Amino acid sequence: METKHIPVAWPILEFAKLKDTMETLHQWIQIVGKIRLQAMPWQNHSWHVTLYLSAHGYTTQGIPYKGCVFQIEFDFEKHKVFIERTNEQTLSFDLRPMTVADFYTELFEKLSELGIDVKIHGSPNEMDPAIPFHENTLNKTYDPEVASALWHAMLKANQVFSDFRGGFVGKSSPVHLFWGAFDLAVTRFSGRPAPLHQGGVPNMPLEVMQEAYSQEVFSAGFWPGSQDFPPAFYTYAYPADPAFSQQKVLPDEAFYSPEMGEFFLKYEDVRKSDDPEGMLLTFLQSSYEAAAVTSNWDRNKLERNHG
Repeated sequence: METKHIPVAWPILEFAKLKDTMETLHQWIQIVGKIRLQAMPWQNHSWHVTLYLSAHGYTTQGIPYKGCVFQIEFDFEKHKVFIERTNEQTLSFDLRPMTVADFYTELFEKLSELGIDVKIHGSPNEMDPAIPFHENTLNKTYDPEVASALWHAMLKANQVFSDFRGGFVGKSSPVHLFWGAFDLAVTRFSGRPAPLHQGGVPNMPLEVMQEAYSQEVFSAGFWPGSQDFPPAFYTYAYPADPAFSQQKVLPDEAFYSPEMGEFFLKYEDVRKSDDPEGMLLTFLQSSYEAAAVTSNWDRNKLERNHG
């Protein structure tokens, strides 16, 4: 009997409902991301630190360790964390309402059982205040429906970002989850060096920011929002030509924020569209072209089938 696969709709995301679970989950993924940071060989632009979308949630993918491989995965279908190591049994624990401190302790106990010894910087990045993980008893909310909705929204974005990435033959990042700001992102590079970045992100070393932005980029991403701003897609260029902000970027719902120096398209506008994937891809392509034209990128060299 043939199984029918019903497409998953773009989920409703309301920040007021996301807030508490997202803030807790953000701390948890920072802990897991820092494990990857410490165990992985360095890669340019901090690509070695990122997480990825999987068929079940967020994953570190395979991390080389003492001649073996281990990986950690958040599963938002079974609502568990799975820790696997080559030739060892898979260990897990439940995702449930618990403090950041308890998550931190339980995760490292499981890693120790598998013979994995990784020391991390014990405080979050890009947050202020940066409460040490083992002391954080404030964030402790976990709503399975919220976690699942956020993951499904990122799955939808991941597909469109991957399609967008495929049109570029120059240097391009993977589609990956940066745990610092909790955003799914993809970046294109012009191939030219960029001026020294001035930093300014809370609890983020200046040298990390300067290496990450050492080359000219166009970046796009999905961000789950904040108290002051709804979930949204964003695009920006570094360095950006002054004319970039004046370009006509599609669709009509897109807008430029002078404060952020980025173009935005609200997630809700995409979700309610008759063609969400088409609308988002239009936004990515239109804002990329605005950056490439105003910064004089060599598009014949960088794009597949340009012109």
